[in-house]
Amino acid sequence: MAKKSQEKQEKELFKNKLVPAKAGSGELFEVDYDYGSEPVECLGIQFANDGARRAHFLNLLAEKLKETDFRKMPGFPLGDDEHILAMSDPPYYTACPNPFLKDFVEHHGTQYDPKTKYHREPFTADVSEGKTDSIYTAHSYHTKVPHKAIMRYLLHYTDPGDVVFDGFCGTGMTGVAAQLCGSKSAVEGLGYRVSSGGEISEERPNPEGKAVATTFSSLGARKAVLNDLAPIATFIASNYGSPVDAKALKKEGTRILSEIEDEFGWMYETLHSDGKTKGRIEYTVWSEVFSCEECGGEIVFVDEALDSKSGKVKKAFPCPHCGVESSKNNLTLLYESKFDSALDKPVPLPRRVPVAIHYSAKGSKYVKTPDDFDMDVLKRVDDLPMPTHMPMLELPDMQMRRVGRMKPANITHLHHFFLPRPSHILSALWERASQCPERRLKNMLLFFVEQAVWGMSVLNRYSPSHFSQTNRALSGVFYVASQLSEVSPWYNLEGKLKRLSSAFASHMVENGNQVITTQDLASVCLAEDSIDYIFTDPPFGENIYYSDLNILIESWHDVRTAPLQEAIVDRVKDKTLLDYQHLMSECFKNYCRVLKPGRWMTVEFHNSRNSVWNAIQEALENAGFVVADVRTLDKKQGSFQQVVSGNTVKRDLIISAYKPNGGLENRFKEKAGTEDGAWDFVNTHLNQLPVFVVKAGKIEPVAERQGNLLFDRMVAFHVQRGVSVPLSSAEFRAELYQKFPERDGMHFLPEQVEEYDRKRMTVEKVAQLELFVSDEASAIQWLKQQLKQKPQSFQELQPQFMKEVAGWEKHERTLELSELLDQNFLCYDDKDDVPSQIHGYLSSNFKDVRNLPKGDPKLKAKAKGRWYVPDPRKEVDLEKIRHRALMKEFNEYREATKKKLKTVRTEALRAGFKECWQKNDYKAIVEMAERVREEIIQEDPALLMYYDNAVMLSGE
Repeated sequence: MAKKSQEKQEKELFKNKLVPAKAGSGELFEVDYDYGSEPVECLGIQFANDGARRAHFLNLLAEKLKETDFRKMPGFPLGDDEHILAMSDPPYYTACPNPFLKDFVEHHGTQYDPKTKYHREPFTADVSEGKTDSIYTAHSYHTKVPHKAIMRYLLHYTDPGDVVFDGFCGTGMTGVAAQLCGSKSAVEGLGYRVSSGGEISEERPNPEGKAVATTFSSLGARKAVLNDLAPIATFIASNYGSPVDAKALKKEGTRILSEIEDEFGWMYETLHSDGKTKGRIEYTVWSEVFSCEECGGEIVFVDEALDSKSGKVKKAFPCPHCGVESSKNNLTLLYESKFDSALDKPVPLPRRVPVAIHYSAKGSKYVKTPDDFDMDVLKRVDDLPMPTHMPMLELPDMQMRRVGRMKPANITHLHHFFLPRPSHILSALWERASQCPERRLKNMLLFFVEQAVWGMSVLNRYSPSHFSQTNRALSGVFYVASQLSEVSPWYNLEGKLKRLSSAFASHMVENGNQVITTQDLASVCLAEDSIDYIFTDPPFGENIYYSDLNILIESWHDVRTAPLQEAIVDRVKDKTLLDYQHLMSECFKNYCRVLKPGRWMTVEFHNSRNSVWNAIQEALENAGFVVADVRTLDKKQGSFQQVVSGNTVKRDLIISAYKPNGGLENRFKEKAGTEDGAWDFVNTHLNQLPVFVVKAGKIEPVAERQGNLLFDRMVAFHVQRGVSVPLSSAEFRAELYQKFPERDGMHFLPEQVEEYDRKRMTVEKVAQLELFVSDEASAIQWLKQQLKQKPQSFQELQPQFMKEVAGWEKHERTLELSELLDQNFLCYDDKDDVPSQIHGYLSSNFKDVRNLPKGDPKLKAKAKGRWYVPDPRKEVDLEKIRHRALMKEFNEYREATKKKLKTVRTEALRAGFKECWQKNDYKAIVEMAERVREEIIQEDPALLMYYDNAVMLSGE
């Protein structure tokens, strides 16, 4: 009875096998129906079982791969048909451009209907989700956003069944989040309440300030469209988003590890201290060998330089032969010539010696110095021929090969990443996983084996201060340390298999909720206005070389990233910041094309350089999006802070942008360049912004409602559409106050201000926006913040000002505080009555002048010398004076010699560029931009916007 039960389980395990089709059938694949299974429906087509579904779409994909034009699609991976088909599970996942994308969206999505009501404010709640969830950690990647964090955005912006899109999907956390929006336990795990009817609510303050349960979403899976340029990323995403038999995974993984031990266990045997008992090696510590510059003696790095307690390299250490102290930089790395059978020639590799073996024996753990038995085993392994499944790819030229620790390691081919013992183990693991007859299980086993590639390579640093020696490679870079930890496959994978099978046993996903494609985002072919929401975490400049790093695992699949369309700054590949901006702009244009009008996109972006951040902003606006909210993430507090300046270096940014609805765009075409068109945009934009945000008991100002940012957005909307701007900043602000009521420095629609006033009564304090002073514009904003709080004298402002301007950009001509005050603010000189701004402050804070009229001498004396923010309706004349000064300086730049300008006044360039734009003198903008340092244009969003559009319109 037990035997029959086991046979039944094995049949269930290997049901729906894909086998080569019979000769003459005209198909490449057919299904072995011996065991049968339940009928399935896919994209409206009924199939006898899932194997039939897979065979049908694999045959269609195989035919598609024969088309020359299909293979010419941008971002098509580097790989042959056989290996692309081996990775794919169509229509849900293809390791190449997915020809079934449109079918998926047409089947699951809804057509855009302008009559359908949809309104969401930008998501402003704090998101603090850890990175320890078992699903999140099931597979590593260079960057990843926790799926629980993404769920909060999806629940806010979408409804059940909506189609969401992530074109830089990485490991597919957006797809995981979309499916888990249908899991009651997963949603409740976020702290939300789920009613019996599926309504999702959380406690939010009502108009009286009391916390009440507020329904904001509904339980139900969302459909996901995922894309990435990297085949390894989409392969991981497909495994995350497809159901798998966790028990079968554990059984097959255990079987493979057992077979590996039977065949290769001798490689990891060592003798215990009794000289008889054999122990099993957990990991071996290897050390590079250097020579002393003083005496030429050999120095084993780990023995002399590594502090075993702190795990850190000593700054200086004595030579064991002559006693002279040296640092690592003063030593010479020794090499030895080894015959490379793959290259059929000897190659020089760093000399490495084993210095410690950590092993288990008799139920305990021990450490020993390698002995003759161990050296004999290593010699036997070294003499074996190169394993057949080890990739022999020659590495392309890359930044990481030119600098850092990869260059001295002399890694020129992929197999150089592995010592002899791990080479045989990984090759055998990959071969056995690939031979699994059940396709879904096979892919999951490869997903499992991939976990060992980095950890069993020479990138795995020995870190004595860490509990585990697995996954000790530096993130986001190929770094070969002088001390390596060569782990055994069991030490590396046994625990991983348990955690993986446990995680996927409770990971409730099903086929049909997501579709994945592998290609350039700009060429993803979806219908216009078909996507309901976009969440994306794009590459950020030069921080991570994705395609280079992915070679390490993609080579095992024999399907690799095509790097030409990779949006990255890379000096080796001759990709500049402008190239990055162009590629990102094309990607965002496609995002904007497929997103439904009036819908939202959330961009998570880690910023390392202001120029990269500005490139992203420019790409967004150039694509047609309007930015409605920008926040920086405080990682320690797990909270977001709005920012009102561009200096956001090394901060995680959350950008909320929307696609203007068709009504605004159509109206703007008729009113373009007129004041009515400008105010129509402002009216529409204000309607998209949050009205009232409370955090930690304080009102959080909505930066986008401030006059300066409203003006910037209005200008950008015009410039990106090639239209002249009808209002100066002073004219704009003067009318802004008349058209849109102002509260706490923010402007509202008439119907919004009532809501704000009602809720404002329940909160006492208003928080101050985070501001970074780096140039003249941000310094003016900082001064406005200070003087709106209270009018101040020059002497009061000067000490604070000097602290704030410490981060002033080097290329920016520094202005004195007196010059900034004279050109942008007013100072009371006791000739006229005390202005209301000063009168209100003095009356509230000084008893001796309280209730005195504005013309009283005592009040005038107290007010004298205080600077204040002028009334916006009286600011026009002041700005005319400032504009004349700025244009004078700009014209001096133009009339000066044709040499490069090292330092400039960026505000003068902004004023000049704007005036040239109004006069359609695009050539003047381009010529001036070429005379200043490139970073000046790249690091200022206004200058970059004018320059990019001027280049396009001038044909330069």
